[in-house]
Amino acid sequence: MSLLVGTRKGLFVVGNDGLDGEPWFLGHVIHHAVWDRGADRIVVAARTGHLGPTVFHSDDRGATWNEAAAPPAFRTGERLGRSLRACFWLTPPVGAAPGVWYAGGSPQGLFRSDDGGDTWAPVDGWNDHPDWETWCEWPEENTPDGSMLHSVNVDPRDPQHLYLGLSGGGVFESTDGGADWRPLNRGCAADFFPDPAPEFGHDPHCVRLHPLAPDRLYQQNHCGIYRLDRPGDTWTRIGDNMPRDIGDIGFPIELHPRDPDTVWVFPMDGTDVWPRTSPGGRPAVYRSDDAGATWQRLDRGLPQRGWITVKRQAMTVDDGDPVGVHFGTTGGEVWSSPDAGASWTCVASHLPEIYSIEVLGEPA
Repeated sequence: MSLLVGTRKGLFVVGNDGLDGEPWFLGHVIHHAVWDRGADRIVVAARTGHLGPTVFHSDDRGATWNEAAAPPAFRTGERLGRSLRACFWLTPPVGAAPGVWYAGGSPQGLFRSDDGGDTWAPVDGWNDHPDWETWCEWPEENTPDGSMLHSVNVDPRDPQHLYLGLSGGGVFESTDGGADWRPLNRGCAADFFPDPAPEFGHDPHCVRLHPLAPDRLYQQNHCGIYRLDRPGDTWTRIGDNMPRDIGDIGFPIELHPRDPDTVWVFPMDGTDVWPRTSPGGRPAVYRSDDAGATWQRLDRGLPQRGWITVKRQAMTVDDGDPVGVHFGTTGGEVWSSPDAGASWTCVASHLPEIYSIEVLGEPA
């Protein structure tokens, strides 16, 4: 098992003994790199200096790469004049839909591929929804790196059932394959609004659906950590159970692949000036084994002092027993735990700013 590490200056592979080979796409921004186990295909969302935002794929573990014949893009001449600045998020095939990938972009577009990432088309039900301009930050974008669509989750029981996250905008749900959508934000705070509980306009940082219990969703939000159990439509703020001096603000959230009650987060300082680094300069991962009722601090092996930032896609878990947990920092370090977070080792350092980490395992 290795890790695909997307950075501001290329795609790196990191194994237990550190870097594995030379980087791919050196010098280009790699927002997300994801492996499809079933097809043994790596798909990469990149922003290159000469091609702009695009997608590449490899079927031989990086020996050769092909650019998408039709990368994600808004339709030519579409009414709002949107132009894709970044392909930000990739979701690989799920369940009974081999070859179907989703991509989220900035501004907040949704795109789909039915052929493993070679050709992409806009999801018109989202991109041209009559409420898109109301739900999304457009044309004024208030998030620091621009508004983005991320966290595309597919229900493994029903490929027509989709969830996505908007920064900013909130969580949205479709039950008809993306033809229509509705906000799904009840119970989530939006402290930056005069009305702290609007129907939409929230800022989810990462939303995860549990693959074996797809009625269970978790969310790391700009305003807390939440859990949703369907068919309910009201999120519960499980971050209220975090230590008060730590808080429940951060970017990534990861789930145990076999236990829907186990979840990991990397808290960051959520004070008014939003430093977005480890609270008090004391980095730690927190794990809950009871669906957010209680949390355990996991910092053995991590620096006693450090102002660490971990982005929303820069934390992942593997399917080992025990589960391995891995995260990357904006300072270019990769930290791994072979024992579900109980202990940590720095397995790579001096990389460019890390945007994403995903597992590269052995083919099925």
